[in-house]
Amino acid sequence: MAVKYLNNRDMLKQIHLSKATYSEFLTPEDRDYDIILPSISKINIRTTAEGKRLRAKRIERATGEKLDAKKFKKNQVVFRIMTFDHIPNSKRKTNPKNISESKARCNFPPYQHWRFDDNDELICVGKSHWYGGLQNGHFSVDHGKMTNELAKMFLLLTQRYGTRGNWRGYTYNDEMQGQALMQLSQIGLQFDESKSENPFAYYTAAITNSFTRILNVEKKNQSLRDDILQENGMTPSHTRQIEWEIQQKAEQAAAKKTD
Repeated sequence: MAVKYLNNRDMLKQIHLSKATYSEFLTPEDRDYDIILPSISKINIRTTAEGKRLRAKRIERATGEKLDAKKFKKNQVVFRIMTFDHIPNSKRKTNPKNISESKARCNFPPYQHWRFDDNDELICVGKSHWYGGLQNGHFSVDHGKMTNELAKMFLLLTQRYGTRGNWRGYTYNDEMQGQALMQLSQIGLQFDESKSENPFAYYTAAITNSFTRILNVEKKNQSLRDDILQENGMTPSHTRQIEWEIQQKAEQAAAKKTD
């Protein structure tokens, strides 16, 4: 039986746990959200009902216990709101094109967690990029860390990608993997759960770009080395010799057609 070495569900869990280390919550229960919304104004009867349904599904997936979503209370639903409201302003961009460029740099899309209290009033129960209490804390982007499990997933994903037939034959495959790991460590948490539930595709695209970047650099360096070798009357690389032979055959074929 085939074994899935990685899946989106496990990746999403580790991404969530990693981001939580950069965040502050009112209680431990407020860490896990039920539904993601673009603004507080989107919290209504419909989205609350959807949040209850997703909460029941999340608990069933984690514990195996099947629950009736209608039995959840309104104040049990945790809403994740994607917002920059708590991120300080910044002048790092002279002419900011969007709100993110007018704010301090964040290592992933910022958010807040909200829920209803016992008086049916919405209260903020969590902030990303925050250290200390919700009221007396401060903005911070360097107090958290990626989970060990997510780091292992990046390593496994990169190693598995390096064994693909179109990459494994290169002598600088290790360098490609190293570049990919460095890229994943930089952009790994930038995955936005509000826009996609497929981090596997997001990370695979980043790895592909890293491998291709190293390949292009090596090809350029090899071409330069071959030029120097030929200028000094020495034998160039096998690749250059094959290219030369192909070029000669093409020219001969073209000459015969002309005749």
